[in-house]
Amino acid sequence: QVQLVDSGGGLVQAGGSLRLSCSASGSIFRVKDMAWYRQAPGQQRELVATITNRGNTNYADSVKGRFTISRDNAKNTVYLQMNSLRPEDTAVYYCNAGVIRLGDGLSETNYWGPGTQVTVSS
Repeated sequence: QVQLVDSGGGLVQAGGSLRLSCSASGSIFRVKDMAWYRQAPGQQRELVATITNRGNTNYADSVKGRFTISRDNAKNTVYLQMNSLRPEDTAVYYCNAGVIRLGDGLSETNYWGPGTQVTVSS
C-alpha cells in the first residue's frame, strides 16, 4: 500500500509565508507527477500547482509569482512554498501523486494526502 502524508499548514497573517510538505511512502517503484490542490469552504477543489518527476512545473494563475512547487525525488517528497499569502488562499491543501507501485508493472495509481489547513488572517 502507499500513503501520502502532508504537513506544514497553520495560521498566518496576510503577507506571511508557509511551507507545505508531502511525503509518499510504502510499496513504491516510482512517483510520477505530484501536485497540490486546495479546497475552500463551499468551493470545489482546485489545482494549485503541479510538478513532473523531471521538475517541470505549472501553476494556477492565482498563485503564480507567489507559490513555488518543488520535489525531492530521493525522498518521494513534494513541497509548496507559499509567500505573500492572502486571505483568499485560506483552504485545506491536499497533495496528490501518481504512483507506480512495486509489482504493478507500468500501471499508475493516483493517491491523495489527508489535507492540511491553511488559514490566512487579514
